[in-house]
Amino acid sequence: MTANATILQDLQEKFGQGSVLPEPGRDQIPAFWTSKEKVHELMRYLKTGIARPYKMLYDLTAIDERVRTHRGGQPESDFTVVYHLLSFDRNEYLRIKVALKGDAPRLPSITDVWPSANWYEREVWDMFGVKFDGHPFLTRILMPTTWVGHPLRKEHPARATELGPFQLPLEKVDKEQEAMRFRPEDWGMKAHEDGADFIFLNVGPQHPGTHGVIRIAVQLDGEVIVDLVPEIGFHHRGAEKMGERQSWHTYIPYTDRIDYLGGVMNELAYLTAFEKLAGITVPPRAQVIRVMMSELFRIASHLVWYGTFAQDVGQMSPVFYTFNDREHIFDIVEAVCGARMHPVWFRIGGVAQDLPKGWDGMFRKFLQRMPKHMAEYDREVMKNRIFKARTKGVGAITVDEAIDWGVTGPMLRAAGLEWDFRKKQPYSGYENFEFDIPTATHGDCYDRAVIHVEEIRQSLRIIEQCVNNMPEGPYKSAHPLAIPPRKEQTMHDIETLITHFLGVSWGPVVPPGEALGAIEATKGNNGYYLVSDGSTVSYRTRIRAPSFAHMQTLPLQCRGLMIPDLLAILGSIDFVLADIDR
Repeated sequence: MTANATILQDLQEKFGQGSVLPEPGRDQIPAFWTSKEKVHELMRYLKTGIARPYKMLYDLTAIDERVRTHRGGQPESDFTVVYHLLSFDRNEYLRIKVALKGDAPRLPSITDVWPSANWYEREVWDMFGVKFDGHPFLTRILMPTTWVGHPLRKEHPARATELGPFQLPLEKVDKEQEAMRFRPEDWGMKAHEDGADFIFLNVGPQHPGTHGVIRIAVQLDGEVIVDLVPEIGFHHRGAEKMGERQSWHTYIPYTDRIDYLGGVMNELAYLTAFEKLAGITVPPRAQVIRVMMSELFRIASHLVWYGTFAQDVGQMSPVFYTFNDREHIFDIVEAVCGARMHPVWFRIGGVAQDLPKGWDGMFRKFLQRMPKHMAEYDREVMKNRIFKARTKGVGAITVDEAIDWGVTGPMLRAAGLEWDFRKKQPYSGYENFEFDIPTATHGDCYDRAVIHVEEIRQSLRIIEQCVNNMPEGPYKSAHPLAIPPRKEQTMHDIETLITHFLGVSWGPVVPPGEALGAIEATKGNNGYYLVSDGSTVSYRTRIRAPSFAHMQTLPLQCRGLMIPDLLAILGSIDFVLADIDR
């Protein structure tokens, strides 16, 4: 019996025939439809009642179905709310979908089942206008409070040029200024309690410790943090909306700007989902090239984290050294890809071109140099008694708390769970590489540093295996949906040239379907959930960003601590604002 059939039988025995209906998918993830009346009870059962439960709410999003033409036997609906769950015991995802009708749909909140649902439900309300009954604080999260409309609805313009000239009359200025006035109750906090007045401190949105434009309203009792609320969205650029206006191929450059320290890692997450959707198999050489470049960017991202984290707790020198190593990485990236931070080098079915002559020499020099530098950083940072005092025992979370809040990546492994998607759900040939999954026990700021440092060493191991065992063969698939095709296939005759032109300008026509592609990115699990309506563009592009889930844990980590601890915790999380806001 397949996993899909087993879960279906279990759910139908629990909730009755017809209460849960299966849906076939391209990505082999068990998917089921249920009603809004059943969804809350179903979710609680999947988390706590079923054998080998789905303990993590991996993602929660929605689809505006009103102009979709290929529904494939799905229930009639105007909107669909989609829940992705993750079971560590089963090592699999589960997709639950709820069909909703009407212009102002609503369904029960699941914040009492998963605390991480708080921000996800707020985002669905903000972007689609779906209300969640019982949500403790259902307000906008990415858009300003004065915004009119719900941007991911199909009627909302995708470009500013469709909105008409920008105007700022005085009454709008007054309205916007009034909206910026700080009132604790608007943030879900109290100004007074038990005869005492709280102090409120704004950290950001232009504070160096926040590593970008984010505002954190901190509620203080003297010098002790009572509560805090992160305000995100300053960096929101409509990345998911852009996915609905760009072709499948031309959207690749936009992915680099999500986790802008992760480079090709973003492209790999997107293409993993797309290639499942299109049924494309990537050749072995292209897979190894992808792994090699992804691990190089993992090191680059971790080096930025390493130096800036040390700076956050008072060390000035390490950031200069780690950034210097990062420059050496970018020299390699530039030689291979032609660009540095945003390489835009992965393509549908492979990579843009083969590796240049002498590529292995550059990598070998880097592999020889980095271990010595890592040992030096250990002495300067990890063994520094002030660094230890600022980070040990600060911001600790347990494995259960991490899972409850959707935490993945180094933060989850620092709490003690040996879970790495490169090992557990291998993609791009990671099953062929030898490397270890570092774990810690305390889940605090120091342990997160331990994990990041060891991951750099493991990435060096993987890159060395790529350099020593690079297979021969094509760097790109010959599949007809692989756009653009290899150069030798474009200049054969006028027909192939026309096909190339149409493929690049319009993009491939992808059969209807849905697929989730998820990878172990630099900061945690990065997933793309793509919906095709049989067109040259995506019908729905959903980006599951690890930083979004991680930032939501900030209040949990900070209550009862002090402001310097807040800055240490922020640095340890290893987030990127564009990854949060998209």
